[in-house]
Amino acid sequence: MVNIEPDLKYTNTHEWVRADDGVATIGMSDYAQNELGDITYLELPEPGTEVSQGEPLGVVESVKAASDIYAPVSGEVVARNEEAVNSPDLVNKSPYEEAWLIKVQMTNPEQLNELMDANAYETFAASETH
Repeated sequence: MVNIEPDLKYTNTHEWVRADDGVATIGMSDYAQNELGDITYLELPEPGTEVSQGEPLGVVESVKAASDIYAPVSGEVVARNEEAVNSPDLVNKSPYEEAWLIKVQMTNPEQLNELMDANAYETFAASETH
């Protein structure tokens, strides 16, 4: 069973967002890490980098595949999880807590309204299952 945190927003590319005072913490969903398998590499933007909603912000590699990570919201990267970069398998172990990827100071917080809530994401993820 895939874990879907009820208080997060989700994208159709399987990133999650937790917003707090205009800062979005972004990570990969449990569904994504489960589909990718053992994650071996993360490439994430440095603080100060501008990201745009729907555009690639980094890369995740696993034993199965390499995949882009997409920005769920636009803004400036204010923090990067160096622990996750140095130990990418954290994404497999703790996708919602220890393995957040980046924090973004949002330029347009209304973009959060375009993302799925947990119930919508659960339905979406179930439809993706082969």
